[in-house]
Amino acid sequence: MTRTLILSVLCVLASVTLRSQDLQQLREKVAQQEEQIKHLQQAVEEQKTLLDQALKSSATATVSGAPTTVPGRDGTAAAITNSNPDSAQLVPVANAARPQIAPIPRQKVETRPSPLSISLGNTTLTPLGFVDMTYFTRSTNVGSGIGTNFAGIPFNTSTGYHLDETNFSAQNSRIGFRVDSNFMGAKVLGYLEADFLFSNDANTFQVTSNSAGLRLRNYFVDVEKNGFEVMGGQDWSFLTPNRKGLSPLPSDLFYTQNMDTNYQVGLIWTRQPQFRFIMHPTENFAFGVSLENPQQYIGGASGASTVTLPANLNSSLSGQFQSGNSVTGIPNLFPDIIVKGAYDAHPGDRTFHVDAAGLITGFKDYVSVTKPPAVPGSHTAVGYGGSVNSNLELFKGFHLVENAFASVGGGRYIFAMAPDLIVRPDGSIAPAHSYSTLDGIEAQVAKNTLLTAYYGGAYVAREVAFDPTAAGSTLLKPVYAGYGYASSTTSFNRYIQEATFGWVQTLWKNSNYGALALINQYSYLWREPWYVSPGAPKQTHTNMVYIDLRYTLP
Repeated sequence: MTRTLILSVLCVLASVTLRSQDLQQLREKVAQQEEQIKHLQQAVEEQKTLLDQALKSSATATVSGAPTTVPGRDGTAAAITNSNPDSAQLVPVANAARPQIAPIPRQKVETRPSPLSISLGNTTLTPLGFVDMTYFTRSTNVGSGIGTNFAGIPFNTSTGYHLDETNFSAQNSRIGFRVDSNFMGAKVLGYLEADFLFSNDANTFQVTSNSAGLRLRNYFVDVEKNGFEVMGGQDWSFLTPNRKGLSPLPSDLFYTQNMDTNYQVGLIWTRQPQFRFIMHPTENFAFGVSLENPQQYIGGASGASTVTLPANLNSSLSGQFQSGNSVTGIPNLFPDIIVKGAYDAHPGDRTFHVDAAGLITGFKDYVSVTKPPAVPGSHTAVGYGGSVNSNLELFKGFHLVENAFASVGGGRYIFAMAPDLIVRPDGSIAPAHSYSTLDGIEAQVAKNTLLTAYYGGAYVAREVAFDPTAAGSTLLKPVYAGYGYASSTTSFNRYIQEATFGWVQTLWKNSNYGALALINQYSYLWREPWYVSPGAPKQTHTNMVYIDLRYTLP
């Protein structure tokens, strides 16, 4: 029994000894794990510090990927390079604050001028134009088609005065496009516009096909950068009054709201090739100069009479002057030089436009006749002119329009109703005087209703020279060369005047589908010659009515 008791005690002691050893080993392991945890916590704190420094440094790093440095774990400088500035930075969410990202500035998106526009990169192509169906009638037969030859209204001694005319035409329909782009910081505009008035005469109205030729109206490129503008191509003359600045766009010009495709008596205009150079010192002012295609003109277009050349020089001067549409390749002296300035303001949310222009034009001929009084060789002369134009919105929607022009040698700009010059019997050139005005109102009386009223007048001065070489010419019975002398065969206009009333009614308009408008015009036109034969009428006139249905592209 004693042995058994001793063995039991020994077993208990052995068990206690083993448990003590296990506990000691367990304590040692726990201590080791605590040491490891302590090291891990230190490592995490170091990593957090490094990450915070990296985030602060990355905020100042350059977008181009330039390297920046942050302290490394060992205290040395570590390089960080942002090779892809657009890629996202991956950071631990729990240990790093969310980086502050600056908002991307919103680019200004220009509204497309038309739903039909096509965008190609930074270039926009926009079709433009409209479809016209025009009814027009005159109380006399002018014989000029849809556009009126203002200077050729017949007198009651001719058959045409007693015949009225009524026609329909789609010739004034237009097609074209504009291109808007940016190149190296410059604003680039390309513009093309054409109509079907190439054969604007009675021959266009054929029995069957009524064919009308496509005709170039405007075709130019305009580049503007840093307040300077250059334009080259065919456009309205720089002398044409503007509605806005010195813009070359037809919508920014003043050529009335008339349906007559020759517009209005007194309007200064032509469309011709040119180079323009314009400066915009402020938003309100613009100044420029234009070099334009010259035409030394002696009459014969728009129904106007041609000046009489000296009898001894007729053959010698043949082909040296423009006398309507029958002469081409005129040997002009130098380009027409036109300078112009414009001022625009918007007082009280109303538009205010004023512009002034000056013209310098040159003439030259060559005389091969050697018989006196002719002086063989070249003869030159310089003409000049000027205009003042204004378009003032007196109150909302009501515009007062004023245009005035005076020239010595600039008659062709009054729609070719006056000659530029006459030639004396010695071959020298005398620039002719001419004047015009166009005034009126344009009133937007309702949202879709526009009413207009214009008065236009042109005055052609008398320019004559005694021609001793003409048959039967003597000092007692002189015969003259030039314009405005007494003649039983030629009617030289002194005054041409026109009063016009218009009504434009927009029937419907939608930004996606275009617009439909009814355009109405009534005009009373009259002219007076310098001389009439005894018993002949001293004045002639005509009444004109235009009614047009127009669909305009959106």
